[in-house]
Amino acid sequence: FKTCPGRVLCKLPCSGEKEVDLAVQSAKAAFKIWSQMSGMERCRVMLEAARIIREQREEIATMETINNGKSIFEARVDIDISWQCLEYYAGLAGSLAGEHIQLPGGSFGYTRREPLGVCVGIGAWNYPFQIACWKSGPALACGNAMVFKPSPFTPISVVRLAEIFTEAGVPKGLFNVVQGGAATGQFLCQHPDVAKISFTGSVPTGMKIMEMAAKGIKPVTLELGGKSPLIIFSDCDLDNAVKGALMANFLTQGEVCCNGTRVFVERKILDTFTKEVVKCTQKIKIGDPLLEDTRMGALINRPHLNRVQGFIKQAKEQGAEVLCGGDLHVPDDPKLKNGYYMRPCVLGNCKDDMTCVKEEIFGPVMAILPFDTEEEVVERANATKFGLAGGVFTRDIQKAHRVVAALKAGMCFINNYNVSPVELPFGGYKSSGFGRENGRAAIEYYSQLKTVCVEMGDVESVF
Repeated sequence: FKTCPGRVLCKLPCSGEKEVDLAVQSAKAAFKIWSQMSGMERCRVMLEAARIIREQREEIATMETINNGKSIFEARVDIDISWQCLEYYAGLAGSLAGEHIQLPGGSFGYTRREPLGVCVGIGAWNYPFQIACWKSGPALACGNAMVFKPSPFTPISVVRLAEIFTEAGVPKGLFNVVQGGAATGQFLCQHPDVAKISFTGSVPTGMKIMEMAAKGIKPVTLELGGKSPLIIFSDCDLDNAVKGALMANFLTQGEVCCNGTRVFVERKILDTFTKEVVKCTQKIKIGDPLLEDTRMGALINRPHLNRVQGFIKQAKEQGAEVLCGGDLHVPDDPKLKNGYYMRPCVLGNCKDDMTCVKEEIFGPVMAILPFDTEEEVVERANATKFGLAGGVFTRDIQKAHRVVAALKAGMCFINNYNVSPVELPFGGYKSSGFGRENGRAAIEYYSQLKTVCVEMGDVESVF
């Protein structure tokens, strides 16, 4: 692979109905073997997969950078989170169990935690390899098989994950990859032998998947979009809050669903905070994502770049002020001249009813909004159809816990942002979806409970 912005990396055929059926049937056959293995047997295989990923970290991170356009610095973090995810669920695989319930007269009941079957994972293009591990980790730990469809914009690295699972010793076909767009996804969702669907992506697509799943009574996990609030109180550690705002807006070129893109700043520190954020934003190194000192690479493709810039243009028309960035960036290296680069943008003079404040931009665009009171900012923070994440920066720990308790969001951060330890559940409220990934909570969404009631005496008949 070489860095070739704006050029075709590879061509992959889309999986049609026939290919999808072959993938599902292959996974179904593998499921019969995998589901009968003990939790400790599955644990050992998953630990081996994690080991391979850890040893091939640099190779996979480079592949992911070329796949997505994010900096190699970030891609390495993604790969680390990926092997940690598999290690975490490997550790849980051997401890999955039901419970024993004593009933009168020596009778008893017990529950069994059983796998669902063939699960479908549909990934997004911003974290291709990591999302595939987030979905396959708990699925495989519970004894399921998985057919995974990556985004057609980032099809490469998930194929490597499938190879790694095979090398680690999973039954052939346990983790299958199909390629394609909406039509391929539809074949997966409507396949009668698919037991569950987990989707990461946009709200409109999530609605369509939920509708298709409903016709087959299939459980769904949806991790959708966000327009998350980041609340900066005047008693914060200012330097830390500025770092947090950059982390909340500019990771992966701003293409992160839980980004805190509505930055509410207490009015008494508005000017100071804004000045520091602009200064730090202007220092972000943009360019070849494979260079060690690059901190922002290229956006995913030309249509998306145009869409993000359209939001900035509309913001200016509605009265927002571009404090920095928002324009195209052309790196000095001539081989990068056709890349989809833009300077990270900070918008001031924003109002709650502006499109740039209400709609998910999914690019490196931060909107700063002043506030005066805690009660006011909580109400404004919750005035959105989304509910994926939220953040608070303050030295007052009581206030911090009080505010996050009031935020209608599934993932909240106090004095940090965009930290994703696999031990903690991740997912949203409202239009941001439902179900959880990561943590022990994910086990609930990749397994089902069977209850067994055992009578030790004669049946008490009413007849």
